[in-house]
Amino acid sequence: MEQLHNGFTLEICEGGFPLSTDSIALSGFVKLPKNAAVLDLGSGCGSLGLLLCASYQDCSVTGIELDEAAHQTALKNICANAIESRLNSICADLNDLHTLVKPGSFHCCVSNPPYFTSGPQSKSLPTARREDTCSTDALFAAAAWALKYGGDFFLVHRPERLGELCAQGSKYKLEAKRLCLLRHRTDGPVSLILLQFRKGGNPGLSWEEESLFDAQGAPTPYYRKLYHFK
Repeated sequence: MEQLHNGFTLEICEGGFPLSTDSIALSGFVKLPKNAAVLDLGSGCGSLGLLLCASYQDCSVTGIELDEAAHQTALKNICANAIESRLNSICADLNDLHTLVKPGSFHCCVSNPPYFTSGPQSKSLPTARREDTCSTDALFAAAAWALKYGGDFFLVHRPERLGELCAQGSKYKLEAKRLCLLRHRTDGPVSLILLQFRKGGNPGLSWEEESLFDAQGAPTPYYRKLYHFK
């Protein structure tokens, strides 16, 4: 059982994707408008939805998750945190999103998607790491369908995929507006990127850089804020 901030808890099902820096960093990168309706594409056990509900008391989150075991655990997490009115999980393929939600229904979309297009599958997490069931094209198509005009799509990914992600966003009229380069240590390489796309947005990209630890291995102020350390 993971203890989240503001009293929220998270249970991960056996073989499920564990709570990671990726999801925590993404939840800290997200900026939601008041009373935001959020769609989590590939929501797993509900980690991102719980983190966002813990940080934003007025948001509501709907998760789309293909894996039945992860979906059932998400339902348990929703009940355990007594947020049935704010967090929901749907067991479905995001490729079928157009049959599940009306176009333009959400202010924001979020995703911590599979990072790799090829290579050996993980035995414990066969669909969580590779794009076999969640291609970048399908991901951006789903976000473009679900978002209101002017809505934002936030995701975390690998730095070597940046060019491809920006091109995919442009294909679906999702303009890259904000980029965060995240390093594990200040003197190390970029390990993750956090991106914000805007539906119908004008060209213009701002960027920022953050590190989890300094050169001596001590937690940075960014890390402390991200993990809600006093």
